Amino acid sequence: MAGRIPQDFLDQLLARTDLVEIINARVPLRRAGRDWMACCPFHAEKTPSFSVSPQKQFYHCFGCGAHGTAISFLMEYERLGFVDAVEELARLAGLDVPKTGGETFPTTGLLLDGLAQADRWSRRQLREHPTRQRAVDYLRQRGLTGQIAATFGIGYAPPGWENLSQALLNAGVTAPTLLEAGLVQRDDQGRLRDRFRDRIIFPIRDRRGRVIAFGGRALADNAAPKYLNSPETPLFHKGWELYGLYEARLYTRPLQKLVVVEGYLDVVALAQYGLTYVVATLGTATTAEQVERLFRTVNDLTFCFDGDRAGRAAAWRALTAVLPLLREGRQVRFLFLPDGDDPDTLVRRDGLAAFEQRLTQAMPLANYLFTELRARIDAPDTLTGRVKLAELAQPLLEKLPEGHFRDLLEQRLRQEAQVINTRLRQPPAKVASPGDRNLRLTRTPLRKALALLLHRPELAQQAQAEEAILRGSAEPGAKLLADLVGALNAHPGLTAAAVLERYRNTREGAILEQLAQWRPESPDGHYRFEEEFADILDYLRRRDDPDERLLETLLQRGAPSALSAEERDALRNLGKIKKV
Repeated sequence: MAGRIPQDFLDQLLARTDLVEIINARVPLRRAGRDWMACCPFHAEKTPSFSVSPQKQFYHCFGCGAHGTAISFLMEYERLGFVDAVEELARLAGLDVPKTGGETFPTTGLLLDGLAQADRWSRRQLREHPTRQRAVDYLRQRGLTGQIAATFGIGYAPPGWENLSQALLNAGVTAPTLLEAGLVQRDDQGRLRDRFRDRIIFPIRDRRGRVIAFGGRALADNAAPKYLNSPETPLFHKGWELYGLYEARLYTRPLQKLVVVEGYLDVVALAQYGLTYVVATLGTATTAEQVERLFRTVNDLTFCFDGDRAGRAAAWRALTAVLPLLREGRQVRFLFLPDGDDPDTLVRRDGLAAFEQRLTQAMPLANYLFTELRARIDAPDTLTGRVKLAELAQPLLEKLPEGHFRDLLEQRLRQEAQVINTRLRQPPAKVASPGDRNLRLTRTPLRKALALLLHRPELAQQAQAEEAILRGSAEPGAKLLADLVGALNAHPGLTAAAVLERYRNTREGAILEQLAQWRPESPDGHYRFEEEFADILDYLRRRDDPDERLLETLLQRGAPSALSAEERDALRNLGKIKKV
């Protein structure tokens, strides 16, 4: 995406953008020294851990790890694509976005419009198409009414390769928009072919209710796959989205809890019977991103799965995604349904009250965790079995954040495994300051030099003479440091945010984003940036000196008396020792 917009323009745009102003317009910030703080907009928290650095034009949450530039913030907070985030910043800065190569690419607005037209078209087919009766009969067989189908915008894609594409092309939607929205694909001969054919269509909406993708359930018994989703697009990332979340927020006031099920029809059927606080994953294992999004909405989750092997495997994957996010106040339960039943069949057979009664009997996460672990051990009540239980549980408990819930689960493990007066984990290392928390990010001189440059880009002037040496160095990361030095000297005033955008979606960019989180251990006014950077450059010069490398190798061998005659001569020649 970034290659479509000239780099010089991105540099200029970020230089004219105030990240504090961009974020404060959406999330109230308060000053904290040189930085600004807020409760993180990307996860639920009571104590502010979301930090914004006006100096770096970079934000970072010490709670959930969210971080990035102004472009990243708009992409995540507003759910924009890269190009649209740049265009929004340009609009605020009073700039026009140039494009390279003469190509045109659909913006978010065009994609959303194309998807909205596709949504209206598929719903119209369910009412008017000559083959609609097969779809209507299927929905009636599943016990769904026309009213609930309209509430969720359920539609129909008739058989045929060009029904949707021709209708939308005739309505003015361009082929690039159809392709990038995931509505069509090209065959071997380059022809546009509808992705969804002979399927019930379920629109997938974002948090603002806009259609961003579709799911399709095949009507033919032998069709594969039975369920098909839109591909990944600038608007739709399957591991982030949840079917029915928009409707749950719209029809349940106040929304205090959510039930997570496996399928579209489970969500719709439960909603028809009055259980409107239900969402579904999109045919994949529950992801950490989906769980975090759920926890931003409510603090009470129940995962409801079939009782077969596949359902239990799905539940276990959900548990592993949940563990790192279980902060204080969050509750998670697991409900397994009888074999052969799913939420759809149960609520139709037994009614809403009976289904809600089942929900009250769901297992708390701790009970499910230890029940499942014990089931994986042949003889859990023997000494060997209890040791095995501790071995299986400990890596999972280590995923939990520090806090009361983790302490309780570790106490539960001691009881289950009958471990007495034994520490199940080492106490965490003392964390003294944000700078200390990030020392692991700067554990080598090169990484520390990169972190210093991101904090103080003007330090690049000190390394101008060393750029050629760095490029020829064998030290890992030396070329990246040389590239940064060259870019910062060639473009004075380049911000850390602009540097990061130059490396977006690259391995080097991921490293730099980590290093941008570093803070000095003392206030900027007392930190000796120039001296530390100079010391690192001196170290790198010496590392590149063949004599210095020889000296280091020899001295690592031990006392001079342990060296050979030739090695002692080498040390004498280097003038490093007077007497050997």
